[in-house]
Order: sequence, then structure tokens, then C-alpha cells
Amino acid sequence: MPNFGMPYFLEDKTGKLTGSEFDDMHDRMHFVYRCTARDSTRTAYMIYNTTRGTEASFTKPIAALDFGPGNSLGSICFDPQVNIPMKKYLTKTSTLGSSKDRKFVASDGQEYRWRWRYKEDQEWTCTNGRDYLIAYYNLKPAGEPEYENSAGCMLTVEEPYGNLAGDMLASLMIMRHIAAYNI
Repeated sequence: MPNFGMPYFLEDKTGKLTGSEFDDMHDRMHFVYRCTARDSTRTAYMIYNTTRGTEASFTKPIAALDFGPGNSLGSICFDPQVNIPMKKYLTKTSTLGSSKDRKFVASDGQEYRWRWRYKEDQEWTCTNGRDYLIAYYNLKPAGEPEYENSAGCMLTVEEPYGNLAGDMLASLMIMRHIAAYNI
């Protein structure tokens, strides 16, 4: 993927946990977060990379999130053979720490950390082990007008970490679920 010297601005089309599309404003990446199963025992979501020029497909998701009954944490799957409990995938940074401060290991083998309102102008902030900014998620700014087909929310992934955009999206959706259901 060519470097443009700017982050990936993945616009969250709905801003909802029940499903959305995340499209880069410069048409470099596209992801779909879709609910694929819902009953009294679980709710499952798939994340698909629908970027043109990739092996994008709605038959092979890049991640599957399976939440348990009553919106409890379930498992995440990047490979059909391996299900990881969400509590092990996104672990609290301390026993006394907030559930909105968790770390995880991404597909590059490195550890990253999501924090809620860590920076003044970001709803969610993801940093690496050296506290470098990797990604962040913003809600629609107060006072911004309503637009058709846009919630005004944005996942921004710093350009050197574009290969981790799927990891960032999957882990962010779990973090947002944790916050929404006070887990």
C-alpha cells in the first residue's frame, strides 16, 4: 500500500455497536462490521475487509466476535481454528484498573493498549508499549451538523500501522461493548 503521509480516517457510518461500515475518507480501506447471529445465548459479529484490490470477501471474515448471553464477553476468533476468550484477549492493565483500560497483542505480536478518554480530544486512544499513538476513535463533535449516511464518528489509524487496522477495529468494538454494557 503506498504511503501518503496521512493516517487512515475510517469513518464509522452508523456509530452503533449493532453494525456499521468503516470507510477511509481517501478510499484506501473499507471494513464492514456486521451482526450475523443473535439469540438468547449469543450475539455474533463478523468483520470483513472489503477494500478493493484485496482478497476482500463476505465469505471469509478477518475477525469474528461472539458475545455471550446478556451481552457478556465471549470470544474473538481471527483464525477459524482458534477462539480466544475476550477476557484473555483484552486484559485489564491492573487488578484495580478500570475495565476501560485494557491491553492486547495484535497480529504483529506487539502489545497495544486501549484507554477511554485518555487524551482530551479522543473518546478511545490506542497506544503501543512506548505510549506512541497508534489509533483513536472520536465521537461526532458537539455542534457538528447531521449528515446523511454518516454518524460523524471516526476511527483513525496512524499510517505506519495500517496493516493493523483490522486488529484495531476488532479490539475497539469489544472495548466499546465493555463500556456500553459496563462489563
